[in-house]
Amino acid sequence: MPGGPRTCPRTVVLLVNFLVVQLSAEGITLVGITYVTDAVTKGAVCLDGSPPAYHFSEGFGAGINNWLVHFEGGGWCNNATSCISRRDTRLGSSKYMAKEVAFLGILSNEQEFNPDFYNWNRIRVRYCDGASYTGDVEVVDPITNLHFRGARVFQAIIDDLLSRGMKKAENAIMSGCSAGGLTSILHCDQFRALLPSEAKVKCLSDAGYFIHVNDISGAPHIEEFYSQVVATHGSAKILPASCTSKMKPGLCFFPQNIVTEIQTPMFFLNAAYDSWQIKNILAPSGSDCHGIWQSCKHDLEKCSESQLKVIQDFRTDFLTALSRASGSPSSGMFIDGCYVHCQSENQETWFKNDSPEIDRTTIAKAVGDWYYDRNHFQKIDCAYPCNPTCYNNFYYHHEQPNI
Repeated sequence: MPGGPRTCPRTVVLLVNFLVVQLSAEGITLVGITYVTDAVTKGAVCLDGSPPAYHFSEGFGAGINNWLVHFEGGGWCNNATSCISRRDTRLGSSKYMAKEVAFLGILSNEQEFNPDFYNWNRIRVRYCDGASYTGDVEVVDPITNLHFRGARVFQAIIDDLLSRGMKKAENAIMSGCSAGGLTSILHCDQFRALLPSEAKVKCLSDAGYFIHVNDISGAPHIEEFYSQVVATHGSAKILPASCTSKMKPGLCFFPQNIVTEIQTPMFFLNAAYDSWQIKNILAPSGSDCHGIWQSCKHDLEKCSESQLKVIQDFRTDFLTALSRASGSPSSGMFIDGCYVHCQSENQETWFKNDSPEIDRTTIAKAVGDWYYDRNHFQKIDCAYPCNPTCYNNFYYHHEQPNI
């Protein structure tokens, strides 16, 4: 029969039921997409001009007036060519986004897998502007049809959620992973200002603390890249004036240069050996023409002694940059010694029996204790390879695009 062997209806039903049970057993919920079509009239659109989108799982019980708004990651585009390469994908257009996505980790609706936030209103905002929601260029090139409107998208998404009940929020968290983690830093105070003054509002940045360092060849690769992102998207007017008045706007894309100005309490979740940063900031392919670092970047156990020294120095640089964020008594911190990128979206790293720990504390517990003021958690892990709970942290499928 054309198309392959025939499957009996009963077999299909049993298979579907099996998959549903398996998803439920892992604390995974599939949540449908919502398109913010009204945003188009405001010019708040993805790179290709399509409406922004998010996935919304309603809160219940005691969490009905609590809101968790999570921004997904996906790197950045720094010029017309790289933005065009994203334009006709899910990272540049809502036309190509999955109609349903899995909610797990910090987005799970199961208390067993997400003890402090399972019954909140949980939102996953899709990423399609390419600049961590900082772009705002009025003119649209008729040839490329690229729209650099991330700042308007951010406002439109929050406005839409306010109209759906977030204006009554009692508790709220803005979180994000990778480029979304940077979003939660850059827009934290704006998020606070848009919510009710009486609400308890905090922000969580997961793998969003990208640092300003040269690569292994001594070149300022990431500095140049961020400067191009800011120039292409017209981000300078969106970035904090307290920073852009003192240094080049591209430097204000680095969290270390703006965190001291953030007033809203923030939690920094990051690996001291962030795998994306090591692969793309410390040792990008362009600085490793002979591929000497390829095996090492894939698995730290395959690094030479000299390469491990460079990576340990990166950790030192990372902690120095992070020290600018540790002065505030309201800030929280979970900086593990694992080789991973993004940990709040993955059930394995967020909260399971074998999740990474610092001082016998999981990420989920550390974040929950910090948010609810049960414990001022601000811990930095020992150096690689001392933490035995890091073995479960190689999740390359969650990493963001290379730059």
